[in-house]
Amino acid sequence: MSIGGPGHRPSKNERREAAREKAKVQREAQRKKDRRNRVLLQGGLVVVVLAIVAGVAVIIATAIRPASPGPANMASDGIVFGQDMKVVPSDALAAGAEPQATKTDPNVPNIRIYLDYLCPFCGQFEDTNAEQLTSWAESGTVTVEYHPIAFLTSKSAGTQYSLRSANAAACVANYSPNDWPALNNALFANQPEEGTAGLTNEQIKKLVADTGTSEAKKIDSCIDDFTYKSWVQNATDRALGEPIPNSSLEKLQATPTILVNDKQYTGSITDAKEFQAFVLSTASETYSTSSPTPTSGETAEPSETPAPSETPAPTPAP
Repeated sequence: MSIGGPGHRPSKNERREAAREKAKVQREAQRKKDRRNRVLLQGGLVVVVLAIVAGVAVIIATAIRPASPGPANMASDGIVFGQDMKVVPSDALAAGAEPQATKTDPNVPNIRIYLDYLCPFCGQFEDTNAEQLTSWAESGTVTVEYHPIAFLTSKSAGTQYSLRSANAAACVANYSPNDWPALNNALFANQPEEGTAGLTNEQIKKLVADTGTSEAKKIDSCIDDFTYKSWVQNATDRALGEPIPNSSLEKLQATPTILVNDKQYTGSITDAKEFQAFVLSTASETYSTSSPTPTSGETAEPSETPAPSETPAPTPAP
């Protein structure tokens, strides 16, 4: 505000009026700043609230996944092979149904293997022991029960390889169960390193085709549709958070976890002879506690099932 001509000195009233005008301008600027800050604060709170809601939604979705039917031949959350390495059939679990622990014969050891197809130690165990496991099952000496889980889903550069490969295994169990061992072997033979993207669905489908299955088209669709995704997730949650059936384990701590009857194998995963000895020892203990003691004049009948030690152990892989 300019009052008077050159050399004019504002009067007291003029100075007071100028001060009022300046204060008015400052108050208006402060009001605008306050409004802008309120808008930004409210917007920020909305973003935070939305982020919290989204996070809670993810937690709830993870904790309460939709129930879905499981694959056929995996009623225990695992697939079982017996004499001639043929699948022991079972009906598919209905949505929301609890898995049924495998009924075992005390004279025939049940070997359960909890595995993840991205787990390098699982690969080492399979590489070392697959041959003798197959030989024992073919002869009827043991039953072998595989439990694929998605323990390492977050360790494959965002591709969910553990989940996708376990889903593929479930698809084969449902449509072509006797080709399952061949796929299992192929997935470990082509195992990616932890932290990498892993095999694509197309590459997994190629491994399925190489098993010679006649159900490749159905299995391909099952893989592409992620048909058993929820079931694999729920089976993984059960293994990691609930007591393991027919064992003293409160929950799964790591993969591979190998159980012979109700005893956990904690020896070397790269020493076939050590594992063989453990199976034989555990089988002997189970048989001795389950067999009746002969009365006077009676002779205990020997088991007709050959002991695992009669099967030569392969040389562990380097």
